[in-house]
Amino acid sequence: MPRDERISLNEAARRAGVSAATLTRWADEKVIPVRKGRWTPAAAAQARVVARMRERGHSLDDLKEAGRDGKLAFGYSEDAFADTTEPVSISDAAAQSGLSEELIERIMVVLGTPAGRERTLTEVDVEALRLLASVADAGLPIEAVLQLVRVYAQAVRRIADAEVRLFHLFVHEPMMRDGLGALEMAEEMGSLVDSVSPTTTPLFEYLHDRYVRYFIEQDVVGHMEDEFGGDSGMDEIRISLCFVDLTGFTRFTEEEGDAEAFSVIEKFTEAAEATLPPEANIVKTIGDEVMVVSPDPVSLVEWAVGFLALFEDRPKPRAGVHYGGAVFRDGDYFGSQVNLAHRVVNRALGGEVLVTHAVAEAITEHEDLELDSLGAVDLKGFPEPTPLFLVRVRN
Repeated sequence: MPRDERISLNEAARRAGVSAATLTRWADEKVIPVRKGRWTPAAAAQARVVARMRERGHSLDDLKEAGRDGKLAFGYSEDAFADTTEPVSISDAAAQSGLSEELIERIMVVLGTPAGRERTLTEVDVEALRLLASVADAGLPIEAVLQLVRVYAQAVRRIADAEVRLFHLFVHEPMMRDGLGALEMAEEMGSLVDSVSPTTTPLFEYLHDRYVRYFIEQDVVGHMEDEFGGDSGMDEIRISLCFVDLTGFTRFTEEEGDAEAFSVIEKFTEAAEATLPPEANIVKTIGDEVMVVSPDPVSLVEWAVGFLALFEDRPKPRAGVHYGGAVFRDGDYFGSQVNLAHRVVNRALGGEVLVTHAVAEAITEHEDLELDSLGAVDLKGFPEPTPLFLVRVRN
């Protein structure tokens, strides 16, 4: 539908979720900018946003000012992703998808939208459930299907959040600074979203296939090395675990402010991503901390030493590396060996790389690195002292 196509007052009211009389009053009071009484999809979208903000307790005067400034204009872009299919009950969704009502409830909880709150889904939801059912029918256990759903949900939620925030920063705010009218702004942003959104799925497929190929190769290599080097058990994989964080970051934030602290974290994370060896992978970032895994402890230590050398100013990063068995679940790694790696980094000073005995053995003969033994160190949560080693560049 063209952005400036006229729609009826009743259709605008249906889209906004309020009565026609309310829409007319909002238009008369200039809360919604309507050109010569002509309702358009953009104006109806503005009204829908106003209705939501009214439900949250905001006054019409405040909303009128926000609308005049263009702060509500981005809401129109939501139409590009709207689900307009018919509602479907949980029981009908179960019958159509072949999944039990209980399992559907579990899936919706994983997605962050418990079905129990509304008791209805849509035809789009049912089609997604059919796809999940086909995956289960192919032989993947239900628990594995749920883990996949959880990982997808967590990853795509972050992607969507980044898309919206970046669009706001680089498109919406510049338009507001340029003083564009609210409807013009809404229509321009809506057109841009319509142009950009079709690229999302092909780009996601490209990235997905690229990384699946990579991790299949890593899995094959890991199985071969386990076969020759000893398996740690059905539920565990042997992996090199590295935690890197910034020393004194809390104090740095207090002294320099949130904006500077955010800039430091952004540069810290980008540097980690840009310098990782090919076989390593960032599992997660939590504030000023990055968790990295790799099948190869030697290259991971080499990376950690080189990475820390990039930072001369405070807050300086520090690293802890361990090699051991870990349980993989929902795209993350768990277990006592992961906890051990995390405890190791907490004993390091800024600019230091500390490793456990399992890692030290792998790099003992390294021509560019040398080890200084710190002896057995007490680590919180571990009853026996843990031998730790400081890694230095060989002179």
